[in-house]
Amino acid sequence: MKCTASAQLFAQAKKYIPGGVNSPVRACRSVGCDPIFITKGLGATLTDADGNEYVDFVCSWGPLIVGHAHPDIVGAVQRAAASGTSFGATTPVEIDLAAMVVEALDSVEKVRFVNSGTEATMSAVRLARGYTGRKVVVKFDGCYHGHADSFLVKAGSGIITLGIPGSPGVPDDIVKNTISIPYNDLEALERTLRDDKLEIACVIVEPVAGNMGCVPPAPGFLEKLRKLTHELGIVLIFDEVITGFRLGYGGAQQYYNIAPDLTCLGKIIGGGLPVGAYGGKAEIMNCIAPDGPVYQAGTLSGNPLAMAAGIANLKLLQQPGFYERLEEKAAGFASRLDDLAATIGIPVQLNRVGSMMTAFFATEQVTDFTSAMKADAQRYGQHYRQMLAGGIYLAPSQFETAFISAAQSEEDLEKAIKMTEWSFKKLLEK
Repeated sequence: MKCTASAQLFAQAKKYIPGGVNSPVRACRSVGCDPIFITKGLGATLTDADGNEYVDFVCSWGPLIVGHAHPDIVGAVQRAAASGTSFGATTPVEIDLAAMVVEALDSVEKVRFVNSGTEATMSAVRLARGYTGRKVVVKFDGCYHGHADSFLVKAGSGIITLGIPGSPGVPDDIVKNTISIPYNDLEALERTLRDDKLEIACVIVEPVAGNMGCVPPAPGFLEKLRKLTHELGIVLIFDEVITGFRLGYGGAQQYYNIAPDLTCLGKIIGGGLPVGAYGGKAEIMNCIAPDGPVYQAGTLSGNPLAMAAGIANLKLLQQPGFYERLEEKAAGFASRLDDLAATIGIPVQLNRVGSMMTAFFATEQVTDFTSAMKADAQRYGQHYRQMLAGGIYLAPSQFETAFISAAQSEEDLEKAIKMTEWSFKKLLEK
């Protein structure tokens, strides 16, 4: 595999862009190599600047559940673009997509579109504070909710990939109003939420953690979280930027039968285009301007291209048996990975929920941030490089999630299994 063109592009990019990338994990530092530059995606396949092809298990970090450049989505974007790319004004397609989101999620009565997952979570927290009149936000160690100041306390995703404990530039006054507690720890959850000295406005959680690797909720964790927040008048926010429309058409809240007060969604509702949304009970959502006093705005919010792509994507997900087929494919693939690890004798803990999964190079089960941090990131880096050389594109971090898409064929998955077998054996060589 030659990456001459990618190397040249990276050298050029570093002259104009900090680190040569527009999102830190893309720099591939934690996996010990330089990034490849992607020029094309079609179905389950990515092509880089050197013409190398890869089976894609990143799926643009989750939203491309039907694969790259699906003709229905491309066609919808082309038709929308022919009428204009942006107006900064309301359009009929915003209503159409909003209605589809509301119909899909029982907990959502009204929804507001924004431009990213970070905007969605940031806006939802502001709304929760405005609605309750309280200040404190409770989050969970290793969960990542975007790069807004209040979320960079013991966060996941790129923060832990790069080994950064937080971030300079985040004022102490903001940090003091954010409390981060262990994920899946029922005792810490109850102790914190029942602390009378705290003015807790909301709890925000990834119902399935996806940014310290895939870590499912422990039995009873989400149920206890819902019970306590309801009892104590605390707004419960589900960050479903990854899980929304991924674990099922109704997201993680349908998968686990837990109804939050507010839900945050990401780029899957834009078919992979830049978009986000937050929604929930009408009583809470009506506090947003112009109906209420909580301000939030965005010039490109509800962009017609993203709305058109989102409608096309959700229509594809409504096809009978879509999620059942995806589950069958993911379950079979995960089972084969488990068997490989056991047969070869390499310590791997595979966590999977639906079409999300992470293979942790660890000897103990991964259930929270602390156990995730025990995974061998150096070994993962070697595995990443070996898989990449064999035409398999994984996330450039041990602490991210791999995704199965509807576009991946049996041949694609078979190729990934064969490369994994070779890589696992290579990792055990002295």
